[in-house]
Amino acid sequence: MDEDKTPEITDTSEVPDIDAPIETFAPVNVPTEAAEYVEKIETQNGEEGTTDIFNWANKTDAIKNDLHVEFFLFNRNYTPYTTKLDDELDSQIKSFFLFDAINEINLGAGTGLQVRDYELVESEKDVLLRTELSKVGRAETLIHLIENERNDIVEFVEQEHEFKRMKGIIARYSRKDGKGVFYIVKQISAGLQGATAWEFSDGRFKPFTPDFGWKVPADNQVLIVDNDIFIYNQSKFERLFNYDYKKQLLADAKVNEIEKLYKLSFPGEVTLQSLVLEKKTIVNKLQKLEIGAISQDQAIDYADTMGLELMTDDAGAIIIMDSNDLNMFVNLINEDYITSEITGKRYEIKSKKLLDDPEGEPPRG
Repeated sequence: MDEDKTPEITDTSEVPDIDAPIETFAPVNVPTEAAEYVEKIETQNGEEGTTDIFNWANKTDAIKNDLHVEFFLFNRNYTPYTTKLDDELDSQIKSFFLFDAINEINLGAGTGLQVRDYELVESEKDVLLRTELSKVGRAETLIHLIENERNDIVEFVEQEHEFKRMKGIIARYSRKDGKGVFYIVKQISAGLQGATAWEFSDGRFKPFTPDFGWKVPADNQVLIVDNDIFIYNQSKFERLFNYDYKKQLLADAKVNEIEKLYKLSFPGEVTLQSLVLEKKTIVNKLQKLEIGAISQDQAIDYADTMGLELMTDDAGAIIIMDSNDLNMFVNLINEDYITSEITGKRYEIKSKKLLDDPEGEPPRG
């Protein structure tokens, strides 16, 4: 009989701990415009507080049939409205809004799907983009209204609110205990409605009988979990929230320059940044704005000359009450108002091109 032997002990020191947090992927394809911000963004988006989307999808898949869901429409001004769905739509809703979103992540976990920061890379195959909710002001405002000002949200009524003015729909999911809240957002387009709309039924076209109809987009677009936005479709995400990171990055820098060079006064909690976020036209104008070409005093005199109602306080700060005042101020420091030397009429210039200095005298007949 062989002598007893001590069991061989396997060295597991180099075996990874399955419970350890997954290391984030290093950024690739970093746009030149954002390169200098990479270190700052990586610091803000570290592992702590970032959703493990693969773990989330796995856990949510296990309870997906028991989740409670509410739906909210929101318009182009990002005002949310409550809405109701018929029980017969239950199976379709789960598939179009939730099941497909979970499946795409779960399938991706086995085929190399990677999570990358939206600010650092462009959309590409097998990449799920992620950004922070706090960076996308309109999305953050919508979530805040739904979670904290529910009593002030009115129910959508077609006769009052018009479906054609709606921009998107939000599905708010939660567990039975009310916790584990997350959102799925989809863009919507104007539905069929009116006397000239037809429906096809029983082999023939007939007048469209409902007030309006709408086909739910089948593609996955935006998922919001805690403070993370996961972007399945980059172009639709940007259209949903009027958000373009590169433009917004430059606009933020311009805002900082304006705040340093001009004395401005805002009411209550209103800030220059919050007003800029409300107006896509101002974000676009800031891209080419030369800050400082016109001083504070020149802007005030310019407004007087053009007969504009630009207000100042006792300290000489320019008062900006709303986005209309901000638009006027930006137009002033961009020299976008002129008086015609021929007719004496005043004009706001929508676009302009700087001419070269003239050479010699113009030809005369």
